Amino acid sequence: MTGADHLLPLRTKLRSLRTAPFGADPAGARMERIRRSPHFVDGSFQNPVGARTRPSGSTVEFAKIYFQKEQRARRTPDGTVPVHPTTLADLAAPPVSGLRLTWMGHSSVLAEIDGSRVLFDPVWGQRCSPFPFAGPKRLHPTPVPLAALGPVDVVVISHDHYDHLDLPTIRALAGTDTVFAVPLGVGAHLERWGVPAGRLRELDWNETATVGGIRLTATPARHFCGRGLRNQQHTLWASWAVAGPEHRIYHSGDTGYFPGFRDIGAEHGPFDATMIQIGAYSEYWPDIHMTPAEGMRAHLDLQGGSPHGVLLPIHWGTFNLAPHAWAEPAEWTKDAGDEADQPLAFPRPGEPFEPAGILPVEPWWRPLSPALARPWRPAEGQAAA
Repeated sequence: MTGADHLLPLRTKLRSLRTAPFGADPAGARMERIRRSPHFVDGSFQNPVGARTRPSGSTVEFAKIYFQKEQRARRTPDGTVPVHPTTLADLAAPPVSGLRLTWMGHSSVLAEIDGSRVLFDPVWGQRCSPFPFAGPKRLHPTPVPLAALGPVDVVVISHDHYDHLDLPTIRALAGTDTVFAVPLGVGAHLERWGVPAGRLRELDWNETATVGGIRLTATPARHFCGRGLRNQQHTLWASWAVAGPEHRIYHSGDTGYFPGFRDIGAEHGPFDATMIQIGAYSEYWPDIHMTPAEGMRAHLDLQGGSPHGVLLPIHWGTFNLAPHAWAEPAEWTKDAGDEADQPLAFPRPGEPFEPAGILPVEPWWRPLSPALARPWRPAEGQAAA
């Protein structure tokens, strides 16, 4: 036996780390199209405004906050998250108003709009990670089995991070007739996972695809991409504006705040409902995830500067991804909504609601969370900024 033969099992194991969960890099005609994009400059996609995509500040201080035992405890619910017992029958009856949203946790939302069914950022996996044994684990079960959703007309992906693009979920959906609308470059991952090229609608910012009776437009976002150790910025990230004959909705994906929300609203709004990222923010990465206050500001920008429609907070409660307390995004968003006089929906995971109907507003998370300090509120006697 040679030394090389002795190392073969180790090499095989190391090679297997670059397996299917990492996806595939764009190549060939897809890469040529990427190079022609006005948003692809100097070998990578660029944000609409400058953004630092790597954590800032002291790594040591961040590690102290993130891994300290007491801090870890406050980032998870103190009990069982009350998942709504949604059934296939609940989702089979069409919405009376023509628009119904079902938050499945994190950024996964089933939107039933004007006779079409759109599934945003579906993640049914147990971990948002390339490995089954490591990485952020779900804090509550999936509220509805994927097979119980019924037919889905379009799956919409905002970007290729693991908490938004999930291999087992995509493989399951690849076996259906659904169409996939994705940002430029993300189609390479999906094709590797079994999605036929003919069912992909791969869009650059401000490009539109029509599926059935709805229009899906990839709109700008302030974020980044990557599934491997080497982040080449060769796949785009996006928010999405979706319009049916009677209703309009918006999904933010992941994004930092930027002035472009006003332009998106002017072009594609106003919206009957927005699904806005309000969790996983931190002072260590302020450019790529919004705080709840920024999320409210983004919603108002999208609506022309005034309260309108319904804001559904997303990207919170399901995975532990940032140093803030588990329930802080919900409490801060609730305060921001009260201050702006903006209607909010706080459904339990899996709870369907119609924006034109009675909204779920009970703060169901409070029994699972200790009282919060609410540092976002102005001190007594101090005017709000």
